[in-house]
Amino acid sequence: MIKKIPIITFMVITFVFSLAPNLSNVAQAADAKQGSVSIPVTNGLTGSGNSAKTFYLDLPSGVTGSAIKSGTLKYSGTNSVVGGIAIENGKIKLTLKGTAKDETFSVEGRDGNPMYPFVTNPGNSIWRYADGRRWQINNYDEYRDINTFYNATATDYSTPSTNPPRKTVTTKSITIVPPNSATWFRKDQTVVPFSSVIQSSIKMKLETLLDGAKGSGGLKNGKIVITYQVPTANVRPEQVSESFEKGQWVEGRLYFVNQPYYYEAQAKLTSYSYAGTVTFDYSPPDQATLNGTATLEKPSPNPIKLEGSKVDVKINVKGELLGYTDSSNIEEWVFYAKEKNGTAKADMKKEYSKLLTASKSFDFAIPASRVVNDNFKQDYTLTVVIRFKKPVVTKTGTITSLEQSMEVSAGVYKKDNPVSYPSVPSTPTKPEGKPPIARITAPKYIKAGSDMMVYGGNSSDPDGYITDYAWGTPGAEGGIENTARGYVWYTRDKVGETFPITLTVVDNDGMTGSTSTEVTVIEPRPSADLEISGSLKQNRKTTLTNSSSSPTRFPIIKSRTQVTISAVSGGTNAAIKYSGSLAELESKDVLFRKPGKYRATIHVENTAGYASDKEITFDIAPDESPVAYFAMPIGAYRDPTNGNKAVISIDDMSFSSDKDNITRRIWEYRYDSNNNGSFTDESWVQFSDENKTRLNLELYQVGKYEVRVTVIEEFGQPTIEDFVTDADRLRTSSEATQNVIERIVEVNNRPPEVDWDF
Repeated sequence: MIKKIPIITFMVITFVFSLAPNLSNVAQAADAKQGSVSIPVTNGLTGSGNSAKTFYLDLPSGVTGSAIKSGTLKYSGTNSVVGGIAIENGKIKLTLKGTAKDETFSVEGRDGNPMYPFVTNPGNSIWRYADGRRWQINNYDEYRDINTFYNATATDYSTPSTNPPRKTVTTKSITIVPPNSATWFRKDQTVVPFSSVIQSSIKMKLETLLDGAKGSGGLKNGKIVITYQVPTANVRPEQVSESFEKGQWVEGRLYFVNQPYYYEAQAKLTSYSYAGTVTFDYSPPDQATLNGTATLEKPSPNPIKLEGSKVDVKINVKGELLGYTDSSNIEEWVFYAKEKNGTAKADMKKEYSKLLTASKSFDFAIPASRVVNDNFKQDYTLTVVIRFKKPVVTKTGTITSLEQSMEVSAGVYKKDNPVSYPSVPSTPTKPEGKPPIARITAPKYIKAGSDMMVYGGNSSDPDGYITDYAWGTPGAEGGIENTARGYVWYTRDKVGETFPITLTVVDNDGMTGSTSTEVTVIEPRPSADLEISGSLKQNRKTTLTNSSSSPTRFPIIKSRTQVTISAVSGGTNAAIKYSGSLAELESKDVLFRKPGKYRATIHVENTAGYASDKEITFDIAPDESPVAYFAMPIGAYRDPTNGNKAVISIDDMSFSSDKDNITRRIWEYRYDSNNNGSFTDESWVQFSDENKTRLNLELYQVGKYEVRVTVIEEFGQPTIEDFVTDADRLRTSSEATQNVIERIVEVNNRPPEVDWDF
């Protein structure tokens, strides 16, 4: 086993102007260097869509697309390039023709996920008679393919009997998902089209009954036949038949089992594989770049066994200024180190030499008193800062310093090393270059039965590329092959335990780098959750969605899901409208006829016997009435050249404050016929209902007229028509929202024109 010192490298880049006449610290061009990027090794891709594949490859750290020299991008490998290789959006883009291979391999038909079997839940009707002591046991006769029944006397001592006597019964499942509706997977979890599955090789496989049911299943005449013992843990009420006897103690129950199953078969298809390397020439950074590195030099190995009163820790912090040559403008290097989350101040060290590279070492100690348990880990925060005497001009302004922070961890154990690294291919006799850096991304906690993704794709190699991934996942079910990503899961008996996940990566020089992390298995409790979406407004459609989740292998039991909706304040329970029931809720459209605060609750249970509850409260906003308003002149003259009419131009400015749509405008006027200054004794006359926002009112009589508009709105958001009426479409008259003075116009005769010429 090769032990490697963990190195964490970060880069902060700022771009420097190529011309700064008043400053001498301008970046200098550097000689060209060669870089390379590996194409992820990809095997077993199927389908015509994978006969060619486009890759977008990330550039190595410190290399930008503009730094790559034109015409130097080259591919080497067994595939052929389709078109050219280019830089696009800061990445290398190339399309390769896949290397074809015809093969026959094993596949499994699953329920949309390689870890999910199908589940059928047949059962038997067990009915209690009116005397409360006898039970009718319904049974399936697999030899005659008919349903039969017999009676059995209760074995408990209560009347009515609480549970039926324990009996062995047989049932059949008619509802079976056919193979052509399954999702077919290879062992590496890639999907295979059903058209590639050899039909004659398809076989159904039954797994162990769920929920602790005692029994077993088999296949007969295309049906799943299961023999098991009742009563089972899974039971739901059932309506007895009309012909069954009547009485207060009559009760129908359906006891059922959950039988998981999947399909096995052989598939034959053409698969495509990809691999190779893209090389290129590039110019090193021509802008001020701080490359910070923190290296844990002690303890080695890490973690280390505790021997004595303490464990010495030594961390080297290094700063390297790239793309900048005026070392005389360096004022100082400053280095900081401290225990993460510790109360002590950071230890600080300075370096005043005018060098482009500087480093300092920091010493710490982990006292034995901290190692209470067998394993202990201490995190450290490191920072490197470089300060300049004179400001450095960049494309985004001027800078006076650059800074980079990093973290490392030191581990200690008392008895057993918690980390056991997986074996890797043998390394060269004289390894060359820099070792790769292994990095793992995984959750810290995982529920038993849940699929957990483990990702090592952030691993890198400073002078090459990663060729192999060797994973260690002790305690987990499933495994991860030689790939950057995989899925594992933990059984229920692992709850409360913490397991290591280890990764060793190998680079193209045969050098290795290793790292590890830990995951703790927790109880497989479901997570109850409800979501309310749509327009949270009175008389609008909202959607209540059951977004609960549960570990993959302990699904939620639909029949035990309970959902309620109730009014908290302002609204009423009678104002809550929906069709059907909330039983086994997945999604339900709901309308609230009154505004106010409402509450929705959900209770879920899974097949592991755990339950979860969730409550949400939400506000239903009131439907605001529209605002009716218009503008018109306060006076007009009759026009003798236009039939002696006075034409009043009206502009409507009505609006809905809550984004509803005004779909109707009814325009009316009334005339002060007796010229008494009051309109209350006059009748309204409608002159338009065409929903116009600009119109003319033609008047013939001299005098005063009062005008009003009534606006009627339509819902601006979806509703549920079954629960609303026309009266729910709000309307407003301008009499309520506009001053009467603004709504009165006076018609007069035009005064005569006098000509004094004679």
